[in-house]
Amino acid sequence: MSILFISDLHLHESRPLITRAFFHFLHTQASTSEALYILGDFFDAWVGDDDDADLPQEVARELFTLKQNGVAIYFQHGNRDFLLGDDYAHKSGMVLLPESHVIDLYGTPTLLLHGDTLCTADKDYQQFRSMVRNSHWQQQILAQPLSARRALAAQLREKSQSMNSMKAEDIMDVTPAEVIDQMEKAQVTRLIHGHTHRPARHPLVINGNPAERIVLGDWHSHGWCIKAEKDYCDLISWSI
Repeated sequence: MSILFISDLHLHESRPLITRAFFHFLHTQASTSEALYILGDFFDAWVGDDDDADLPQEVARELFTLKQNGVAIYFQHGNRDFLLGDDYAHKSGMVLLPESHVIDLYGTPTLLLHGDTLCTADKDYQQFRSMVRNSHWQQQILAQPLSARRALAAQLREKSQSMNSMKAEDIMDVTPAEVIDQMEKAQVTRLIHGHTHRPARHPLVINGNPAERIVLGDWHSHGWCIKAEKDYCDLISWSI
């Protein structure tokens, strides 16, 4: 049995190929696994658990079937789907995780993050993140009609793309000191995250001990996952 990790699928009605690739992943690799961890930006935008669009309903059915077949599913919020709540998680058979979560991955203490908290050089984004993660702000947004929330999501997505195109590449990557700080605080030797869309394995030293940061890729031309078994942990990609 294995444990799988994915992130940054950015599922959206305009990207049906990615949705089909994800469902194929569920029916093949995930179906024989022990657990599946989804580390944020699963959807390209989330406007509330009451969204009646076809895509989230279809995804929920596929995930719930996986859960019924004995695979545990865990979800960690990203910067695109931070409004995903208990109702949708229950419908999908997922367990919601806090934004920073440590697991024992076959004997290795492993910190799970979406990854956006590591990008401290991006001051504008961190200010925005502080606003949208505020519970009062979220309650105000979710109280609006579904049509208004959909319009706001499209506006924020467009604004994000515009702002990112003007930022230096290093600003949108992790801050090395923040990586070390969060791993030391969590007392782990492995960190798994997404968000940056820069899949790679980075060797580190934490408190004098060998450690590693593994970054998941976004699903665009390739699918990405981390597959962990006893004495084995690999970053895997395949063409979509």
